[in-house]
Amino acid sequence: MKAEERWQARFRASRMTLPSWARQAPNRSIYRSNASGTWEVYAWDRVTGATRQVTDRPKGTVYAAIDPTGQWIYWFADTEGDEFGVWWRQPFNGGPDELVAPDLPPGQPGGISLSTTGVVALTMASEGFFRVHLVRAGDPTRTLYEHTEAAWVADMTLDGSLIAINHSEYGDFRHPALRVVRQNGDTVAELHDGPAKGVIGLAFAPVLGDRRLLALHERRQRHEPIVWDPVTDEERQIWVKDPGDLDAEWYDDGRSLLILRDDRARSYLHRYDLAGGTLTLIETPHGVIDEAAPRPGGHVEYSWSSASRPPVVRSTSGQVVLNPGGPPAPPSVPVEDIDVEGEGGRIHALVSRPEFGTVPYPTVFLLHGGPTANDRDAFSPEAAAWVDAGFAVVRVNYRGSTGYGSAWRDALHGDVGHIELADVAAVRQWVVDRGISDPSKMVLAGSAWGGYLTLLGLGTQPDLWTAGIAAVPIACHQTSYEDEAESLRAYHRALLGGSPDEQPERYEASSPITYVDQVKSPLLILAGENDTRSPLRQIEKYVAKLAEHGREHEVYMYDAIRGSLVVSERIAQIALQLEFARKHANPH
Repeated sequence: MKAEERWQARFRASRMTLPSWARQAPNRSIYRSNASGTWEVYAWDRVTGATRQVTDRPKGTVYAAIDPTGQWIYWFADTEGDEFGVWWRQPFNGGPDELVAPDLPPGQPGGISLSTTGVVALTMASEGFFRVHLVRAGDPTRTLYEHTEAAWVADMTLDGSLIAINHSEYGDFRHPALRVVRQNGDTVAELHDGPAKGVIGLAFAPVLGDRRLLALHERRQRHEPIVWDPVTDEERQIWVKDPGDLDAEWYDDGRSLLILRDDRARSYLHRYDLAGGTLTLIETPHGVIDEAAPRPGGHVEYSWSSASRPPVVRSTSGQVVLNPGGPPAPPSVPVEDIDVEGEGGRIHALVSRPEFGTVPYPTVFLLHGGPTANDRDAFSPEAAAWVDAGFAVVRVNYRGSTGYGSAWRDALHGDVGHIELADVAAVRQWVVDRGISDPSKMVLAGSAWGGYLTLLGLGTQPDLWTAGIAAVPIACHQTSYEDEAESLRAYHRALLGGSPDEQPERYEASSPITYVDQVKSPLLILAGENDTRSPLRQIEKYVAKLAEHGREHEVYMYDAIRGSLVVSERIAQIALQLEFARKHANPH
């Protein structure tokens, strides 16, 4: 298979998410897959083995849920991929679609929780407000919670009596508080640990009548699980000696927790027995677990991959849970870990080298989004495409990344953008000094926050980069704030210490458009016409400035925010990026 066929085959290979199931009907599951060429929702009857495609939308479907009784499948339908729309539902075995809340106007989704009693709690953001609504078929929708600061429903007890809401009323979207309320809106209790210590609600115990709530706290400088009874205010903190950020999920009987530990770009599973306090490592292959959940009976299903091996949904019973069908994705090369001393501490990065070619390699720095995300030893068709094209790929978990504790994640304050790029520059120097990368053939690239850092890097580090590729970037923080979705405005305020009116200097200092006259390298920008995360107007302002200063650039427009949900669109975008990089970084 030729290199181009190989990388395109990785995108075309069918993939699926971890199936979720109805709590009271565990043989009824839903998952998302790209088997049709677009990421859509599927239903799976585990008794008969039958699967069927539930949604069929031109730009794909992101958000879906199944109710605890297994009767209904819910999904969010936006308009042409703009993440603004309404919730629908359909019977599990098929039938007519129906609006979940016909009396609610469209909005931006912020989570949905379902009960056995038919009560639905869903979050919608619009017109400057975040609202949690209670919905029951046939009754008028009732607003349970409303605030101008970001909030979203975390979960609801199976009987619908208690609803957990994450909120940022204290002014910091990055470190929310957790409130539990009744259906009449009365507050039962609240967990708020103070500045820079968020509490994130996960799930109530999956047992009828059990009001214990599983959450994550940051009292010891990382995310760790806590089990909280909001009625008695009794807390049970779960301590794990091993390093890394933690996530958790209930076992079906509510007596144990599944702990997912993320440390240095790899994942580990543990079972924690709440009665005895014992922690047991669950054997899994070396790599990354994107999702994991215990099944009734005690075994665990998890979605696994590594940089060299494509994803698969496995079970600790030793079986592949479900094959999405079609040819598997071709493998790729493994990653190497490097540690580089930076001004803010040791920086962890991942390097993928081509199997052919000579050092030093032309190199692409693929910067992750977020910034509260990280790059891991997971299968990436995008990174593998660059390797097949002859580039070394470097991925940096710069300050602001998750997986390295709260202090590293929260280091972005006062000098946003420049902090991350200082770490990127340190890693760049490291790979050059060791002869891995050719300093004259360096591409800086990324999507979303990674695209923002690309634009900022080309303007503030113009001599370090040969070319730049920025997909759906932030080009001007102020203009982006004016046009973006409500949740992004809340994040902007938390990250930059206020709105543009309150912190104009910070918005200007961190905006790529401020440094556009210093850009030297050719630049490719990819933008979605309907994007509420990277609004088009601020990109157009930046491009106009590029043209005004005579800087070489290309712009690719597509008609949705999430081109990655459509396989053919994603392939077209990667092909365009590789062609642009070959032209300007000239790999041999």
